[in-house]
Amino acid sequence: MKKPYEKLVGKIGNLKIWIVDGKYVRDRLNEEFTNCGEHYQFHFIPKNEMWLDREFGTKDEKYYIDYILTEYELMSKGVPYGEALKQGDIVQKREREKEKEFIKLKGLKEGRSYKLLDRIHKSLIKEYSNHLKVWIVDGKIVRGMFFIDFVEGGHDKVYSFIPEGEIWIDDDISKKERKFILLHEAHERYLMSKGENYRSAHYNSSKLEHKYRLGKKGLDKELKKEIKRNDLLIKKKMEKGYLHY
Repeated sequence: MKKPYEKLVGKIGNLKIWIVDGKYVRDRLNEEFTNCGEHYQFHFIPKNEMWLDREFGTKDEKYYIDYILTEYELMSKGVPYGEALKQGDIVQKREREKEKEFIKLKGLKEGRSYKLLDRIHKSLIKEYSNHLKVWIVDGKIVRGMFFIDFVEGGHDKVYSFIPEGEIWIDDDISKKERKFILLHEAHERYLMSKGENYRSAHYNSSKLEHKYRLGKKGLDKELKKEIKRNDLLIKKKMEKGYLHY
């Protein structure tokens, strides 16, 4: 079996559903590939296939299938990607809301948001956490409670539900990829803190991430530099009384 294929997990009509090595896809084909994909979004995926990234966190596979199948069917009929994405998210959200766990978490969100945050925070990456806090989070809860398209990572300058001064890394990302995702998020957060808009900051951060995915040396040094730049900005805000923990 050739890369990136890992396991054939099902068929829907003439469509084959494959678990693939997402890191391989992001390193060699397109760093924007996240938890799933189909041909009309990513043309390197064959027309009769749907790809699901191998999961490392709480299982979301069945919801991705609901989403990607809807997107595929609509785009195959000429529906633009933006609308197909929207409709796929509606289907996925409806299925997630049927879970008993969703009802419990929704109650926490409405009444005890601090307890919901405790459920989301899984582990602090102490090596990169000083004034800036870098958390491994339960991505499934984030997708269910806040933003269904949350993937890989995010930070407070993009998502209002992330506490100020925090970067979140989805637990669905393998340990060997965390540094690439964290580099992207830290660089993007710094640029946006300095006034750059999201589109530009994301583009520049993707370029930086891709450079190190291609094997350029110095990833650890670059990552520490980006973390330090964020730390200094947060420290200044704390000293001025604009930020409290």
